[in-house]
Amino acid sequence: MTARALGCDPNRAARLAADAGPFPRNELPALSALPQPITVDRERLFALGSRMKVQAETAMQKLLKVSLCCLLLGGCAHQITKEPSATHRATTYRAKYSFSLSRVERPDKASQRYGPTKIETLPPKLDYEYLFEDDLVRVQWAFRSNQMAFSLENKAEQSIEIPWDEAAFVDESGRSHRVMHASVQFADREKPQTSSVVAPKQLLEDIVAPTDYVRRVEGTRSTAGGWEEKSLLPDFDVHNSSSTGEYATFADFEAAAASKVGKTIQIRLPLRVEEVVNNYIFTFRIESADAFEEGGHQVKERKGSKKGSGK
Repeated sequence: MTARALGCDPNRAARLAADAGPFPRNELPALSALPQPITVDRERLFALGSRMKVQAETAMQKLLKVSLCCLLLGGCAHQITKEPSATHRATTYRAKYSFSLSRVERPDKASQRYGPTKIETLPPKLDYEYLFEDDLVRVQWAFRSNQMAFSLENKAEQSIEIPWDEAAFVDESGRSHRVMHASVQFADREKPQTSSVVAPKQLLEDIVAPTDYVRRVEGTRSTAGGWEEKSLLPDFDVHNSSSTGEYATFADFEAAAASKVGKTIQIRLPLRVEEVVNNYIFTFRIESADAFEEGGHQVKERKGSKKGSGK
């Protein structure tokens, strides 16, 4: 490439070259000063690499061991410290009562119209225990813990209606209570109730229970809420580590059960026939009370305290 092609004055370039002269020989770099090729010891380099690999693996194993120990120690931060177990006895107080159907009252007109009555105590192991019968109905009764169960057979040629809002339960203290029957939901127990109708020659099975013996129990952190039914008579009381029961001792419970003997409970059952209401009043006498303790097995509870924060 010429000086003119580079955009320079050719005459000036020639003068500069002449003035510079040839490159001095003594200024050329010595050959020994040039960089020399490096000789590599491959065996030594391989040994060095192997040693570094072993050291790295050893360090990694130590790190894993330390991490595992930390994990185990962290998991134990919430350990439960066991203390000597406390032993409690879970005991249930129970009472069984025997009754008699002592009498049944009817209106005078019903007595004249439906003839003489028959009252019996039925043999054991049957569904019902007590029987009443006249020319209108045949009624059988059974005492349950929180209700009275009955079956009613219509012996007449006309339908019998039971207006439940006029029925009543009279406890052993003489107090009268509104009642409900089997088809009534607990939440609707204070609302007006539909009458039951028993067709001629048909049978109705139902129950009678005081409405104010049922109450709603709100739930807690450890228990679910729900409905609670009170017994007609004291027949059940639980004592364990979480419940002291209603009665402090078995002697108190036994005395409460014994105090009911000789008293009566009554069921007023209105029977409407051809627009005439006949109030049948069934009186049950409490003949005996047998109280006893049930269970008494040991229940062990362990107490613990949390240790450590886990952080």
